[in-house]
Amino acid sequence: MRATEFEAGQRAREWFHTLTVPAGVWMVVRVDGRGFSRFTEERFDKPFDARFSGFMVETAQALLTEFDARYAYTESDEISVVLDPRHDLFGRSVEKVVSISAGIASSAFTHAAGEPAHFDSRIWIGAGAGDVLDYVSWRQADATRCALNGWCYWTLRKAGASRQEATRRLSGTSTADKNELLFEHGINFNELPGWQRRGIGLWWENHNRPGHDPVRDVAVSTTRRRVHIERDLPMKDDYRALVNRLITAGSTA
Repeated sequence: MRATEFEAGQRAREWFHTLTVPAGVWMVVRVDGRGFSRFTEERFDKPFDARFSGFMVETAQALLTEFDARYAYTESDEISVVLDPRHDLFGRSVEKVVSISAGIASSAFTHAAGEPAHFDSRIWIGAGAGDVLDYVSWRQADATRCALNGWCYWTLRKAGASRQEATRRLSGTSTADKNELLFEHGINFNELPGWQRRGIGLWWENHNRPGHDPVRDVAVSTTRRRVHIERDLPMKDDYRALVNRLITAGSTA
């Protein structure tokens, strides 16, 4: 067998290499920390730790920058990155987008935290901006649900309950029951920091930077792009309106 035929035969076994995201659809790349329940419990305060959140924001910013994305959102140990329909990095190859996003997240978090950590990745697709708004609403609702559960669980644990006791105590309880449980321990869930209850958003914004032209000896201003980090996101319709503005600016989709 000739070398070229042998190579072609081997490459043909890379079954998923040609799998691509269809042109003209929105992509959301979501990365999740692998084994982070134990990783965070051993290293950070519970239910929330500002230092861990900072590491996640740095990781989200790295993904937003490397993919030149429209919007990034992080809650708990996950990050979602919105790519518009014209995004063509890596030819929209599923293998490339998934593997590289997981690699970027893993390296960025490890660099920030100073300890090795790993992320997995997946791709969500939507036909239009409305689908993306449904997606981000879903993830923010998940953030609120997880925050309430986490605060209840760790409040019980810190009050002396075992893992099993805390889990059993919360099984089948309603949102109202959980809010009442926290209130009994002096915690008003609605007064907790917004980043804990609703997640954190990141997007690009323009800002003017003052300077000086030494040739003409006059003051000048240049426009630069920077990442805005929002730790107090709005909710529901207001949140959808914000994300809609961010992802459709300059887009024809």
